[in-house]
Amino acid sequence: MSKVWFVTGAGSGIGAATARAALNAGHRVVATGRNVEKVRSALSDVAGERLKVIALDVADEAQTKTAADKAVQAFGRIDVLVNNAGYSALGNFEELTTDEIDRQMGTNFYGVMYVMRAVLPIMRKQRSGRIVNISSLAGVIGLKHCAAYSVAKFAVEGLSQAVAEEVRQFGIEIVVVAPGFFRTDLLAASNVRYAESVIEDYAAEGTAEAMWSPYNGQQTGDPEKLGEVLVKIGTMENPPKQFMAGGDALDAITPILKDRLEELSAFDALSRSTDGSL
Repeated sequence: MSKVWFVTGAGSGIGAATARAALNAGHRVVATGRNVEKVRSALSDVAGERLKVIALDVADEAQTKTAADKAVQAFGRIDVLVNNAGYSALGNFEELTTDEIDRQMGTNFYGVMYVMRAVLPIMRKQRSGRIVNISSLAGVIGLKHCAAYSVAKFAVEGLSQAVAEEVRQFGIEIVVVAPGFFRTDLLAASNVRYAESVIEDYAAEGTAEAMWSPYNGQQTGDPEKLGEVLVKIGTMENPPKQFMAGGDALDAITPILKDRLEELSAFDALSRSTDGSL
């Protein structure tokens, strides 16, 4: 059955791949991005009546509501929301300014929140819907130079899990997807933002840019394959609550989760010692 997809950050990478996969599967797609010409160019090979391109800066709450309304005007409903838009701000925590962290949160977390607020009333009225929030490996475990990026993605994880408990009664499911390293523009010079200040104590190990920029274009994950998987997740009857995308994500996260379980067990008695009788 054809569904209506609303995809943010559809001008490249995972967003464009998901929009393309949904169109190829026979669905209708509202593809959004700050630069509509970039979105149109990325999806020119699948353009047609089932594709609607809308300008959207997810960090602008008013724009998210307008975009959701335009989507309903175009196709009558929204069945699947894919919250993908974002960028990376990288650097040691102490070297990142509060403004840099605020901007990172504004797009990567508040952007997700604003779009959810715009779309949830539509899905509640329908009594059905699926929200796929794109988190990250860095939203599950801590990575060096990723404090700002991680805090936004950890927040997306928490928001997704909490709201899922509230909206399931309306037939709405929320899936949070944590990709590993995929060949997207996330680390491209045009998209990544590196901390400008330098603290001498951290300088000996090299800069965030020196560590992360060589990964650009060398990531093992294929966004086209992930797009196809996200279309499956968006339409399957019983989707996962949390999905790790990529073997590298599984390989990195699995041992850390095992360590956490062992630590919980090791300090079980100390944890329980805080209980008191009524």
